[in-house]
Amino acid sequence: MRRCVHGERLRHLSCGPRHQGAGPARMSASLVRATVRAVSKRKLQATRAALTLTPSAVNKIKQLLKDKPEHVGVKVGVRTRGCNGLSYTLEYTKTKGDSDEEVVQDGVRVFIEKKAQLTLLGTEMDYVEDKLSSEFVFNNPNIKGTCGCGESFNI
Repeated sequence: MRRCVHGERLRHLSCGPRHQGAGPARMSASLVRATVRAVSKRKLQATRAALTLTPSAVNKIKQLLKDKPEHVGVKVGVRTRGCNGLSYTLEYTKTKGDSDEEVVQDGVRVFIEKKAQLTLLGTEMDYVEDKLSSEFVFNNPNIKGTCGCGESFNI
């Protein structure tokens, strides 16, 4: 199929089906016109964020970055570990990597490494404190269960 644009007209050349013993394919040509219309009442659909942050996570990241003015945000990645082979990593970052996806929420910048982008799609990042520990928790809807080691796995 070959399409060529000539001004406002589109010339469309196509080959008809070739049948056994029917000889060479026939060529047909037609002119197609296109009209552009402005659509004023079209609803825009919001895209799903790769990662959302709870207010608790936003506040904790702001608090951590306040002591490190040379860093612009935190980077989330994955590394090989545990029964499923992957666990999340968090580190300070000074710049956005070429293949990192950036999530900006309430003035906080979180960068997601390329390797972790599909794994984290739709995940909520929270910060939880209790009597014995405090940690970032990733509530991932893609995870179907966990094993005894505390690592999660995707199914």
